[in-house]
Amino acid sequence: MKKLNSLLFLFCVVFANAQIISGTVLSRDENQPIPYVKIGVEKENIGVISDEKGNFSIDLSEANTSGKIRIEVPGYDSYTVGFQDFIKNSTQKIFLKEKVQHIREVKLSPKKLVDKNWGVNTKTKSVMYSVNPQFKKEDFLGETALEFNANKRSKIKNINLNIASYVSDRPVLMRYSIYSEKNGFPDKNILNEEITVKLTEDMIQSGTYTLSVDDRNIWVQGKFFIGIQFLQEFNGKVNISAALFRTGFLRKFYGEWQKVTLAAPAINIDVKVDKTGKNVEEQLEDESLADLIPDLSKYVGEADQSGYGKNQDIGKIVKVKNADLYYEVYGEGEPLVLLHGNSGSIKDFYQQIPVLSKHYKVIALDTRGQGKSTDSSKKDLTYLGFADDLKAVIDHLGLEKIHIAGWSDGGNTALEFVLKYPERVNKLVIIGANIQPDGVDKRLVDHMKTELEVLELENNPQKFNQTRILKIMLKEPNISTGSLHKIHNPVLVIAGENDVIKKDHTELIAREIPNAKLRIYKNATHFVPFEEAQQLNEDMMKFLGK
Repeated sequence: MKKLNSLLFLFCVVFANAQIISGTVLSRDENQPIPYVKIGVEKENIGVISDEKGNFSIDLSEANTSGKIRIEVPGYDSYTVGFQDFIKNSTQKIFLKEKVQHIREVKLSPKKLVDKNWGVNTKTKSVMYSVNPQFKKEDFLGETALEFNANKRSKIKNINLNIASYVSDRPVLMRYSIYSEKNGFPDKNILNEEITVKLTEDMIQSGTYTLSVDDRNIWVQGKFFIGIQFLQEFNGKVNISAALFRTGFLRKFYGEWQKVTLAAPAINIDVKVDKTGKNVEEQLEDESLADLIPDLSKYVGEADQSGYGKNQDIGKIVKVKNADLYYEVYGEGEPLVLLHGNSGSIKDFYQQIPVLSKHYKVIALDTRGQGKSTDSSKKDLTYLGFADDLKAVIDHLGLEKIHIAGWSDGGNTALEFVLKYPERVNKLVIIGANIQPDGVDKRLVDHMKTELEVLELENNPQKFNQTRILKIMLKEPNISTGSLHKIHNPVLVIAGENDVIKKDHTELIAREIPNAKLRIYKNATHFVPFEEAQQLNEDMMKFLGK
């Protein structure tokens, strides 16, 4: 029996070792090693990159034995083999067939080509895509991509990558890919040859690494994606700038591409557009939020530097059930409460506080579970609950009546507050508020739904608060138009011409409140306090009586 157990143990060891496969990838025609080839399991997060000499070693002990092994690199035909066939030899040579290049001469007059720049141009250091090999290897070997759409035939000249910080003990090896589109996701790599770069710090100029591909004759039309992948480990970290509320795409090795709606990497391209070319005959609806939500990196950076929302000499706490509510008070005069938007904080009013505090006693409040306010409860967040929190703060400060200026979610809270506590309000300013979830642009709602599905599937306890902050926008507010008739306080209703709140919804709110005035800011988005700070301050003071 002891001998049988020993044989069984030996068999297990041999079987485990058989799952670690080493080999070399070579070109079939030239019998030369092919560097930086992807070897992995289809639709799984298991894979490796071959080294400069085509050598690799892959551990398949946790792989699906019924799956397929995929080997690919630009310039060569992709190769797949069944798992069982692949592991028959623990050491092997893999030969890839070079793609046949069908080169067709293209003659275009220079006068017909127009220079354009497309993509994400932000250089923020506040929102970043971090590449850190020491943190999680499988994520490090993943890939990020950004979608583009060329209505006319266009040639890519440069691919630009905005890098917020670079620390590495050696050149950082990265690969660029260009994918066709299928069902809204990256599909096949359209490049005929490998584009790899050994990035060093001195190659980054003014926060941007520019890769010239003008000589590669890359022409695109319709939807396509540009992806970047880091191929070798290094000691250090590279941070790529990212734009909030833009859609990016991520995948782990050969795993499925995932759409990420909160932020996108700062990849942009210089192109020459053939203005005489025909438009793409059939364009899918553009679901990007770029026309609704601009690059906010400038404002986010300035808000971080302002000191508001983290003023230790000014900041105070009011303790309520399950929460500590953080607030800051500036100036003297009639009390004016500022309420920020979803996932925001006091600092978002960095352009309003210094102006308004010269005329009013400004009370800026971090909403429960946001900014420096905490929330230990496990219940869903509600705007009515936020309104009760506001009452607790003004009661604590001994304030009988207040003005309120609420932006976005803060405006929704302000409406709930005036409906429940009308006697405590003088005048009300609401900026980009809504009374029903369907008052929000469908594109943003769809993005939020996708993000919520991802968070709920991930089921990460550390992201519980993030989940319910997102959920409140999809489920609330639920204020009837009849309720608006009960508001007899003077109200200034504000929105941007290109707001995420539908224009007719904003007009409905202003029309149904008896003493409301409407102000739409031309060319502005949902971020009026950022984009139109001076005009907003003047309009608010005029309305409030200063």
